[in-house]
Amino acid sequence: MNLPAKPSVPAMSSAASMPSLSRRGFGAAALGATAATLFAGRALAAGTTDSSTASAEKYTAPAEWEDHSCCVMSWPWDRTDGWGSLLPDVQAEIAGIARSIARSEPVLMFAEPGHTDEARAQCGPTVTVVEYPVNDCWTRDTGPIFALNAAGSRRIGLDFGFNGWGGKYPFDKDDLLPVGVCDHLGVERRDVPMVLEGGSVITDGQGTLITTEECLLNPNRNPTMTRAQIEATLLAAYGATKLIWLPYGLANDTITNGHIDLVAAYLGPARILLHTQPDTSSPNHDRMAANKAVLDAATDACGRRFELVEMQQQPHFRQNGLMVETFSYTNYYLTSAQVIVPQSGEAAADAAALDRLRPLFPGREVVGTPARILAWGGGGVHCVTQHVPRTR
Repeated sequence: MNLPAKPSVPAMSSAASMPSLSRRGFGAAALGATAATLFAGRALAAGTTDSSTASAEKYTAPAEWEDHSCCVMSWPWDRTDGWGSLLPDVQAEIAGIARSIARSEPVLMFAEPGHTDEARAQCGPTVTVVEYPVNDCWTRDTGPIFALNAAGSRRIGLDFGFNGWGGKYPFDKDDLLPVGVCDHLGVERRDVPMVLEGGSVITDGQGTLITTEECLLNPNRNPTMTRAQIEATLLAAYGATKLIWLPYGLANDTITNGHIDLVAAYLGPARILLHTQPDTSSPNHDRMAANKAVLDAATDACGRRFELVEMQQQPHFRQNGLMVETFSYTNYYLTSAQVIVPQSGEAAADAAALDRLRPLFPGREVVGTPARILAWGGGGVHCVTQHVPRTR
């Protein structure tokens, strides 16, 4: 299949010369000597819009708890991208997540040409498989972010640049995923002139965005943009009016550089599930306390103080000889009927997290799904799903 044209994202090299490194296998130190060479292609004109959208009506990215029309996922297929012998295991986790979500909303699984049959066989008849080139499974970061007009009658797909989490991972196909998704759904696609992963921002759909300084201000994403320019561009794209900057993601998150969805999730308007760490010997103790202090002192775009619900379970475990330190129960996916929660395989922590979450979602079934291998790969359930809001 030929890849459609799209403005190029700052790239480290061609796909043929990109390192075949897993998300966990690439340390932050490896970026030091090459950070200045990662960016050359897409014009990062902060705070601007395409000329075609300058006079368009306002669109707003809705909250994740609002109604969905479907969920977009991608099928992992390439052993050389880092999964190696764990590829069957991560495929089983992706298929399990897709089947769980498909109980309450349609799932579109985008799969590399030549790998659609294996995706269909494992996901089953309730999941629709779409043939389209992809690198891997992280659609929260690689797919379009959808926004609705004021009437909720029309949606667009926001197409931010994607550069493999700062050049750590092959991205030649995944940067084009928004093109295929928007074409398949018949949705207008709008380019946004900056690099962004969807897992680095959460929104209440009512004017407030939350992100981390650790990720968005990392020079491996948008080194030519100032903090003010990044903020202005994000607010304009999401149709929001206030951006709250938390200082940190999880300690040792050398892959996403501190994605917000590993430390916090919106439960509802002005209501946040926040990872905290009571163990003073943990490197996350002070980091999460600093995040909490920011939210305790903040108000949202509507002037409301935040209600903070703390999630203290965060298991560490070894997988294939590596210590997994960034597993997170805030990395869940909402449907109208369910909360799909990652499970680490550490029984006590998993059970405690589900018990913590159940009373927070009255009317929804809280469902645990295996995600141990996804955590080894650097993410969780939220990282591999992208919701498509329903139009009226």
